[in-house]
Amino acid sequence: MAQTYHTTVGSRRYRFNGLAELMAKATPPRSGDRLAGVMAESAEERVVAQMVLAELPLTTFLNEALIPYEEDEITRLIIDEHDTHAFAPIRHLTVGDFRNWLLSDQATSEALTAVRAGVTPEMAAAVSKLMRNQDLILVAKKCQVTTAFRNTIGLPGRLSTRLQPNHPTDDVTGIAASILDGLLYGSGDAVIGINPATDNVAQSVKLMRLMDEVINKYEIPTQSCVLTHVTNTLEAIEQGAPVDLVFQSIGGTEATNRSFGFDLSTLAEAETAAQTLNRGTVGRNVMYFETGQGSSLSAGAHHGLDQQTCEARAYAVARKFNPLLVNTVVGFIGPEYLFDGKEITRAGLEDHFCGKLLGVPMGCDVCYTNHAEADQNDMDNLLTLLGVAGCNFVMGIPGSDDIMLNYQTTSFHDALYARRVLGLKAAPEFEQWLEKMQIFEDVSTHRLNDRLPAAFANSLRHLPQEPRYGA
Repeated sequence: MAQTYHTTVGSRRYRFNGLAELMAKATPPRSGDRLAGVMAESAEERVVAQMVLAELPLTTFLNEALIPYEEDEITRLIIDEHDTHAFAPIRHLTVGDFRNWLLSDQATSEALTAVRAGVTPEMAAAVSKLMRNQDLILVAKKCQVTTAFRNTIGLPGRLSTRLQPNHPTDDVTGIAASILDGLLYGSGDAVIGINPATDNVAQSVKLMRLMDEVINKYEIPTQSCVLTHVTNTLEAIEQGAPVDLVFQSIGGTEATNRSFGFDLSTLAEAETAAQTLNRGTVGRNVMYFETGQGSSLSAGAHHGLDQQTCEARAYAVARKFNPLLVNTVVGFIGPEYLFDGKEITRAGLEDHFCGKLLGVPMGCDVCYTNHAEADQNDMDNLLTLLGVAGCNFVMGIPGSDDIMLNYQTTSFHDALYARRVLGLKAAPEFEQWLEKMQIFEDVSTHRLNDRLPAAFANSLRHLPQEPRYGA
């Protein structure tokens, strides 16, 4: 039976029926929690819930499961793999004490790395609910998570980008043109990743071979990924396709992931299969996950939890499989879950903080849909804040407009802006390649070469051509 949490403020007594309700009521406002009926009824109730949450011992989250152990494999994963040794230095803390420690000078990058395996997603979510935006930025900045495949991502002073050359008809020439455009702006060190318009194995393999050909021809120290379902990628591996990274969208409950068509055993099979290909040169992180607040609610699989806590639980899934990349597609699901620029900004900072605290290599798709109360100025703000916070990677898309998925995100120019204004660099191996190919005249200042490098002069000519629609 769930414990009841209560307190009295003035003449009014507040009662929270269980940890899930307390967590939800303590969450900063957002439209998804309002839609789910779990949000605090007033600002006063929210502050009271935060006060009660601050006094809660961290050990509470080991003794009271938000979703019963017997009903959810994500809960079992979190409990079974909790590292008591790593937890020992912070075991005596309350949630409020934990916040104070995270913000203190004692919580160095080394100290945060040492305790991360002892922090559960629920602990991370709880402490984030007590933090201002600047707190989330400060602590995330201290959390370094580094991964590698053909280059090294997440080093201090670096900001990588996913080059996202989507096309509404998967036209090879159109995709190749976007890849070329992105490379000439220094984009693509995190991954060249395509969302296929036609999601089947044959089309995925075709796109994998296209990207593999470009990467090999120009000896680009990066990795490719077709963001198709994990089972399609497994079949592509069986067919001998050049698979670098295995992709899957993940959620924070077993029911969410089953609605996506997989479970933890599927991901384990995929990681093992990708590892056997031995395609990495400087590392062996082969998984790429995407998440987003609201996915569990939209699947009817949130178990009454607030959407930010569900999101943090997804990072337990990610952490299990040692991914190269994880990114929260923060405004993609729509205003039903994050209504405006303010809610999107808050969610992006929360997700990045929680992921990094848990040891997950977090990036962010700084984005919004056209029916949300947001615009590119909101995205500029969030991009800049995440750059300050040490985000591992962001998206790079021609003109900020994904013409296949129909949403607005960050462009090649935006990523270049972030690197310039914050003094950030690309992954070191990719940076050396940019210099060798004379794409940048000066890699230290990201000054572009205004002459098209000779090595790329015939980039589109050697690629396989397709008949145009209507030809």
